[in-house]
Amino acid sequence: MENESSIEKNVVNSPTPEKEGELCYAEKEDYGEQKKTLRISEESPNPDSNEGLDVSNNQVDVSKDLVSENKKEMNQDDLNSQVDESKELESENKSEIYQDIKETLSEDKEPEPVFDGTEISGMEASRSMSTHSLDLDTETQGSAWPEKAVALKNFVKEKGTVAVSSVLRVLSGKTDEDAHAAQDDEDKNDTGVKEAVDSPKEGEAKEASQKPIEWSAWNPLNYIKISREQDVENRTEQEEIIEESVHPVGMKGRIILYTRLGCQESKEVRRFLHQKKLRYVEINIDVYPSRKLELEKIAGSSAVPKLFFNEVLMGGLNEIKGLEEAGKLEEKIDYVISEAPSFEAPLPPLPGEDDLSSSGAIDELAAIVRKMKESIVVKDRFYRVRRFTNCFLGSEAVDFISEDQYLEREEAVEFGRKLASNHFFHNVLDENVFEDGNHLYRFLDHDPIVLSQCHNFPRGILDVKPKPIIEIASRLRFLSYAIFEAYTSEDGKHVDYRSIHGSEEFARYLRTVEELQRVDLQDMPREEKLAFFINLYNMMAIHGILAWGFPVGPLERRKLFGEFKYVVGGCTYSASVIANGILRSNQRPPYNLIRPFGMRDRRAKVALPYTEPLIHFALVFGTRSGPALKCYSPGNIDQELVEAARNFVRSGGLILDVNAKVVSASKLLKWYSVDFGNNEVEVLKHAANYLEPSVSEELLELLASGQLKVIYRPYDWGLNC
Repeated sequence: MENESSIEKNVVNSPTPEKEGELCYAEKEDYGEQKKTLRISEESPNPDSNEGLDVSNNQVDVSKDLVSENKKEMNQDDLNSQVDESKELESENKSEIYQDIKETLSEDKEPEPVFDGTEISGMEASRSMSTHSLDLDTETQGSAWPEKAVALKNFVKEKGTVAVSSVLRVLSGKTDEDAHAAQDDEDKNDTGVKEAVDSPKEGEAKEASQKPIEWSAWNPLNYIKISREQDVENRTEQEEIIEESVHPVGMKGRIILYTRLGCQESKEVRRFLHQKKLRYVEINIDVYPSRKLELEKIAGSSAVPKLFFNEVLMGGLNEIKGLEEAGKLEEKIDYVISEAPSFEAPLPPLPGEDDLSSSGAIDELAAIVRKMKESIVVKDRFYRVRRFTNCFLGSEAVDFISEDQYLEREEAVEFGRKLASNHFFHNVLDENVFEDGNHLYRFLDHDPIVLSQCHNFPRGILDVKPKPIIEIASRLRFLSYAIFEAYTSEDGKHVDYRSIHGSEEFARYLRTVEELQRVDLQDMPREEKLAFFINLYNMMAIHGILAWGFPVGPLERRKLFGEFKYVVGGCTYSASVIANGILRSNQRPPYNLIRPFGMRDRRAKVALPYTEPLIHFALVFGTRSGPALKCYSPGNIDQELVEAARNFVRSGGLILDVNAKVVSASKLLKWYSVDFGNNEVEVLKHAANYLEPSVSEELLELLASGQLKVIYRPYDWGLNC
């Protein structure tokens, strides 16, 4: 009985063959014999022999002891090896991190989203899911990701093709004109919602013919295949046309024209001089008030227009027409061409004449900041695994302010916040206004983007106190009005860039936009903000074209739209940011996946509360297919935008062919369709409000019938000169 009970006890306490086998085979090979003995002893005990049972039980017990000891040794060895491996991995990761910091990490921000005119197949211009991706729930975002991935793939593919094509065109000595022609051919095939196909055969032939076109469009080498001689001939013809239409008659003398804003006769005289190809200098007595007294002295009256050939008073519009009818005008023209002006002749406007942009009280805070730059340490620093250039610590600034202004530390922090609120410096991550401690800050004139991309910062921070934004906006509006009236056609579709570049009005504009560096934009009313940023956008476009030249391809357009900037209120603004971030209330540009402003972007506080759709009929970036150029005032901004929309839509923005049941629309309505409606029908209904009443009724009837075909015309990116 004792033997039987001991057998049962040993059998019960011994591990099962299956589990014991798993345990043994998990150990090292050195204990293979012990494993085998253990398994044999457990699997085949002799029930008739007590000795055999005792031996097997003893073997099991010995094996257990050996296994437990080996387990402890192996666990310790494994633990040591794991610690060693983790240390090695940690050291490798640290070295990789440090290497990445040295080689790749920097404070460079992602490039701002810019629309350069490149349309991406498979991705809608403005109605992609990413427009409101921040407002979707998790399930909706998850279901939208496949479509997002396709859009992103097409986006990268299209941009890569444009980049490679541009490089190959540069290497081949060609321009983007051939690419525009190819793109226009593709655009002509774009028929919007419905395409007219006369027969199935024609439809199949058209579909088949489009395939090689799409393939060739993806092949950058096609740009090299076009004859270089043909390109040279076309370029020469265009240059001859431009030279013939722009270059005035050379003369030794000087023609001075006195005008004032809004004078119709002054416009007639300008047109007359342009027809005669006579170069002249305009003196607007509204822009130069001191010249009004001069005009009264030499002409006996301040009435305008008044035209001078050297020192000879030719008179106004009626006098010039009388001389032309009498056949005496050519003699006067020959005189001014061949004779130099005498000292009695009126002088052109002098630089800075009657200019208030450089006036104002000296800002005492600017002197403190200048001293602060000389006292604290400004250098490159690492913060949160990123490198920031030309920074200083908040604690160092507090130390200086406390010592220089004899303030307690808390008072010094408040004084530092006052300096930051006046846009002398800012937090590099926009986390706070100003705090004591290890936070990093940077002076405005040390910002790398400000130094490299902002073109209203030639002399650094101005020492005068910032003037109210309403006053500066009024002077800028006044100058814009004078420039547009003097140097653009009456319909606003053609701009004389050459004359603008040499005018004193434009030089004054450049001095005035410097005053925008540290203005306060927070309390601007909606009407003031709307008019200010529209006018600033249009003048920034002219400035960019004169400074960098007109862009001839997508890459150059992307650079001009996104990298030519102004400093306004301590922040940088490009044309793309003004249009999409401010005026469109932080909407993503067409064929882009991100919005201009992030959550911490200070410029988001300046953005309008909702999108203004009519701005697309007012923003002009120097293209032929764009709207007419004009100046907008805050007092009547909404009515002026409605007039601009009517002018654009009725002058070719929307053309209806009732018989063919086809409407031809500007691509602005396609690219920014999300601003006008939720679908194409709503967009066309919105545009119909600005057509003639009879045409609008016909368009609405065709929309209701569902038989209307929509065609978007190719966009002409040529210069509006």
